[in-house]
Amino acid sequence: MEKKYFAPSELIINADGSVFHLHLKPENLADKVILVGDPGRVALVASHFENIECEASNREFRAITGTFRGKRITVLSTGIGCDNIDIVVNELDALANIDFKTRTEKEALRLLTFVRIGTCGGLQPYTPVGTYIASAKSIGFDGLLNFYAGRNQASDLTFEAEFKKQVGWDLQMGNPYVACADKELLDRIASDDMVRGVTIACGGFFGPQGRELRLPLQDSKLNEKIENFSYNNMQVTNFEMESSALAGLATLMGHKAVTVCMVIANRLAKEANASYKNTIDGLIEKVLERI
Repeated sequence: MEKKYFAPSELIINADGSVFHLHLKPENLADKVILVGDPGRVALVASHFENIECEASNREFRAITGTFRGKRITVLSTGIGCDNIDIVVNELDALANIDFKTRTEKEALRLLTFVRIGTCGGLQPYTPVGTYIASAKSIGFDGLLNFYAGRNQASDLTFEAEFKKQVGWDLQMGNPYVACADKELLDRIASDDMVRGVTIACGGFFGPQGRELRLPLQDSKLNEKIENFSYNNMQVTNFEMESSALAGLATLMGHKAVTVCMVIANRLAKEANASYKNTIDGLIEKVLERI
């Protein structure tokens, strides 16, 4: 069978041989990848490395590859949102599995391990500020996975149907999908000291998460219905903005992925910790030890 050719318009490669947005070259990428939203958090993660191999930066994407206790790791910032995760995961997969010289898929494919370290809003009484939550399932309000073939095979359709039924989902807001973390990676990273939850990845910080400023909400009761949702002893534990795209794309591409977040605000208790940057290092250390 003739190999598929990836045209320059589909896979954009910079003049120096790096991939278009991330400015990384294939040899710069480790098999273990830590993703963070904030570019400033890249240096915090890399401060634990014994050595730094390379650095790259473009727009919100900052990357450092180095070594932690003998493990080669790339830490990369994604910025905010599932749209950026689409860029990041596709370009990282291209770095791993497309030959940049021939623009064809490699014979031997690399499996990448993605762990996203982020922050989130807790939605249950047992997820107060400071809680670590590992996303066993992620409900995507973003709609990203709906644009890819195999979307249904990469989704928990029974869970999706039950969620839409219980909350009275309006399809005008797009069709949500339910992506799952890799079980082995989830068990390894979450261990016995993180809440294993159901995370909603929203397409925005305000209206999609039920925050109302000057604009009224399409469904002012949606958050209440989400908080009351229950299926197979699972509840929605937290809001964030990237986990569904990461889990869904990784599943489709044959990689491993999980998102772990620290709760910095609890919507039920109406409390928040704006100084979380001083305390997230504990979660970073756990991920570095377990990845």
